[in-house]
Amino acid sequence: MNYHSAPSEPVTATEHHVPRTYAWFVFALSFGLLISDYMSRQVLNAIFPLLKSEWALSDAQLGSLAGVIALAVGILTFPLSLFADRWGRVKSLVLMAVIWSVATLACGISQNYNQMLLARLFVGVGEAAYGSVGIAVVLTVFPTSMRATLTGAFMAGGLFGSVLGVGIGGILAAHFGWRMAFIGMAAFGLFLALMYFYVVRESRINPNNVHKQPDSERLVSSEKSPLRSIASSKSVICAYLGSGLQLFIASAVIAWMPSYLNRCYGMALDRAGVVAAGFILAGSLGMIIWGIISDKFGKGRPERKLTLVLALCLTSCVLLSVGFSLSAGSAQLSLVAIGMFFATGTSGPAGAMVANLTNPSVHGSAFATLTLANNLLGLAPAPFVIGLLADKFGLYAAFQLMPLIAIFSASIFWVCKRSYLNDLKKAQFHTSENQTESNIAACRSHA
Repeated sequence: MNYHSAPSEPVTATEHHVPRTYAWFVFALSFGLLISDYMSRQVLNAIFPLLKSEWALSDAQLGSLAGVIALAVGILTFPLSLFADRWGRVKSLVLMAVIWSVATLACGISQNYNQMLLARLFVGVGEAAYGSVGIAVVLTVFPTSMRATLTGAFMAGGLFGSVLGVGIGGILAAHFGWRMAFIGMAAFGLFLALMYFYVVRESRINPNNVHKQPDSERLVSSEKSPLRSIASSKSVICAYLGSGLQLFIASAVIAWMPSYLNRCYGMALDRAGVVAAGFILAGSLGMIIWGIISDKFGKGRPERKLTLVLALCLTSCVLLSVGFSLSAGSAQLSLVAIGMFFATGTSGPAGAMVANLTNPSVHGSAFATLTLANNLLGLAPAPFVIGLLADKFGLYAAFQLMPLIAIFSASIFWVCKRSYLNDLKKAQFHTSENQTESNIAACRSHA
């Protein structure tokens, strides 16, 4: 599950004109495929109870089926993104969609746990680089002045896909069986991949190959090594770690909430899926609203963003701990929903910290590093760890322990706050120095 929007990057080449209608077609299809991506990923969570009963699976096994995708995404994002840049982004996106859709279809015809685990692994392989490559295609066909807006709108597709995957998956499973839930997601993905293949052309979206750096920028990058800024300070490393740990909570709730509602509330699968989708929506609103508040609250006082992040971590810990300690009822559900609203709010500020602390010329790599941390520390292990705890103590107790992870993320952000201003000054100095030399090199190349 990758829910971060990158700031606008500097223009590295001359913009070209793409007809606005065609550009919005490209956006709509790219956005639709991102929704398909997350529907294929999250549909599994809606049918946990059926798989557990039919195949006699432990909760740890169920958690591994959910977490293996995030693990594949975390490991393969870098190499597959590099492959897409060299082979062609449009062809790569179509291939990715076909791979995850066929793998989702394989999930629907799996006969045992091992077959399902292998199929889910290939869903992750197909999805690994879609977010980074998809947003690169979208930004190519619109003016640079729209980059921030488009990035935020595009990444929201992951949240919508999670909601639809859990909600629609639960309805399909309840009425037609769990296999049809996977088959339905696969058919949607293959349909969009076919449309993308016929509508989107590399020659139309990028006729001048503008995503490549000009020689002057490559020269400066090689001399000053801005790539080092990705891990050059204590603050940026803490931002990666704190963001990843905090997303453990969101991943756990997304993966296990349908099962929790089924076991503790006796909800049918279709209703449990719809109700669980509501908690995902609460989390998505938290990402958007707290990101806006962070920008306003930290304007001119960047250290305030760290204060806000600390408050969000600790508040979510308290709300979710109290909520999951209550007996089943509306009070519990309300507190958990509010807790989710606070728990996901750190994503925007953490992304802003990464952008502020790294060189603009390597923001893509910096956000790929953030994605890696989010997946390996939060999104991938959460379903499996909660499954292990559920096997040993029960799912109710596992959810009571889960919010404590926010204390660890708050501690890491506290360390970040102590060094953030000094690291920010250093980052701004080196960025200005590199920009000045980039301008000099550009002038020399045109002389």
